[in-house]
Amino acid sequence: MADNPYTLHRLANGLQIVIECMPDVRSVAVGFLVRTGSRDETPEVAGVSHFLEHMMFKGTARRTWRQITVDFDRLGSTYNAYTSAERTIYYGWVPHDLLEPQLELLADMMQSRLPPEEFDTEKNVVLEEIAMSKDQLEHVAMDFLQEQVFAGHPLAWPILGYDHTVGPLSRDGMDGYFRQRYAADNLTLIVTGNLNPTVVIDLADKYCGAWQPAGAPAERRLPALRQGTSVQQVERFKQQIVALACPSVGSADPLAETAGALATILGGENSRFYWNIIQTGISPRAGVFHLDYRDCGLLVLWGACQPENAERLLDAMRAEAAKISTEKVATHEVQRVKNIRRTGLAIEAEAPYHRFGQIVEDMECRGHPRTVNQMLADVDAVSADTIQQYLARCPIDRGGHLVSVGPRAWPAASNC
Repeated sequence: MADNPYTLHRLANGLQIVIECMPDVRSVAVGFLVRTGSRDETPEVAGVSHFLEHMMFKGTARRTWRQITVDFDRLGSTYNAYTSAERTIYYGWVPHDLLEPQLELLADMMQSRLPPEEFDTEKNVVLEEIAMSKDQLEHVAMDFLQEQVFAGHPLAWPILGYDHTVGPLSRDGMDGYFRQRYAADNLTLIVTGNLNPTVVIDLADKYCGAWQPAGAPAERRLPALRQGTSVQQVERFKQQIVALACPSVGSADPLAETAGALATILGGENSRFYWNIIQTGISPRAGVFHLDYRDCGLLVLWGACQPENAERLLDAMRAEAAKISTEKVATHEVQRVKNIRRTGLAIEAEAPYHRFGQIVEDMECRGHPRTVNQMLADVDAVSADTIQQYLARCPIDRGGHLVSVGPRAWPAASNC
């Protein structure tokens, strides 16, 4: 069992089940991975996946929304849900002897009746979220970046959607999307913790076995990444966001771990950006992150500054990108970020709640779960040489898409 803690099973209706035994803990995490997100939406209903996530808590044939909330609290569950571009997740974390009631509650939620009487109220909640996001400069900038880089592709619109798409959305329109995307053969039940795999499979069949399949959903298409310069002037903000988005690898790529390490060396804590950009007073907030989807990604260099300092900030970011591209990264830098990553993975591996999240990522990116030792081995494989390989394949010292958002209309159109 120590070598292979996983049990993989599929019900007759296509529901996939992934089970991990952690016999030394006293809890269990239960959740459903739904393979749907903003990437699966049409432009007319952008935001429906996130709105649907809200509606899944609003009532079933057996429970009102109040009863759903009360039942989670009655179990003492740590629970939540979230929507991304590629998936929607629902989970609960409880003492191991409450496995069955937690699984039953989540399974019941997956059969939401999308109560019409709650639809408009929840729509207003989502519209408020959209409005609030417009008050955050970094949120506005990152939404604009994706709109420009992924123009013409579903990855271009924000997960929350827009006023003009969420506002007109009808309950019946959502219902069709729900029935297709939340079908048994598009869901995975993931359970990890102190458990008996046979019991989990029996419970899954009991509470999920009658669900209907819908057939394979449409294949996701690969985006064409746009390069160039895009400027959005927003006068109500006091700072300017400057970002450079460079094509990168997706989360399923063997170099994905290396991309994450490079981002940390360049723009994480105690990074080159920290010492050479933040601590020199060029920008109070600057960094690098790897925005990864299953089949594509971006390495984003960004910073916030006073509008008049935008040129200086961009020059500083490009200088760091050029230096790390031409001079081999020091071994101690690589080891430092690997140690941070290893510690994070090791700590997460001790709690079913975090293991659930790790398995979600593996199932989406690789189609199978990795053991903790396998994950640590992937971290150990990162080196100065793999970083050079990555930079040769995905250069950050040229090309890319420059985005500027803030009160200054910079750079001018003639310079774009």
